[in-house]
Amino acid sequence: MKKFIDLSHDFEDNMPGFKIKNEDGSVTQYTAHIHPFVTHEQSLPKYQGKAAFEITEILFQTSVGTYLDSPYHRYPELRDISEIKIDEVILEGVVIDVRGIEKFNCVDIDVITEEFDLKGKAVLFNFGWDKYWGQEEYYEYPYISERLIEYLINSGVKLVGVDTINVDSSKIMERPAHTRFLKNGILIVENLTGLENLYGKKFRFFAVPLKAKKVAALPIRAFAEVL
Repeated sequence: MKKFIDLSHDFEDNMPGFKIKNEDGSVTQYTAHIHPFVTHEQSLPKYQGKAAFEITEILFQTSVGTYLDSPYHRYPELRDISEIKIDEVILEGVVIDVRGIEKFNCVDIDVITEEFDLKGKAVLFNFGWDKYWGQEEYYEYPYISERLIEYLINSGVKLVGVDTINVDSSKIMERPAHTRFLKNGILIVENLTGLENLYGKKFRFFAVPLKAKKVAALPIRAFAEVL
């Protein structure tokens, strides 16, 4: 029997998301709003009282929850979510344990050892930051260094995932990970969870979004199939 491991946070009403500080000092909160568009009670008369259905409405920014960034997220001339091929988001995966890195600090190339074969893989970094999901601590996080970004590009990785809200430091405005990875066609998944469940396992990583046109990023149901 195949074993699957869920790597996604729940997608729910008023869920955590980015907090963007505006020029006037105000803060824009990313989140999702979920409510019935048509309730069971409202639909009942339409079926002569013999059946009832809910139609649910969800309003959200696409960079919320466990989600995938397309190259279009950074570069308007590059591919959007609908142009990503299936074989780019179903990949053999590697988890790298980087727990213990403090907030605002970066993980560097010394975490990559000879045991890791990264070419063509989804490389997932487990900072252990998912434990702060829904708390203020989640917004102050570690990130990937520029040296490690270049190493991963040169190693031929296909996707990079993290269990933090951002693969880049919020203090570095150039956003080097998004800039370099997406320029090179390397996809990004953020807000993963449960990566420690993959230690010592060979697995295939799934990060398939809806085929949505002119969309920069999109929530996914990320999971792993243990091989």
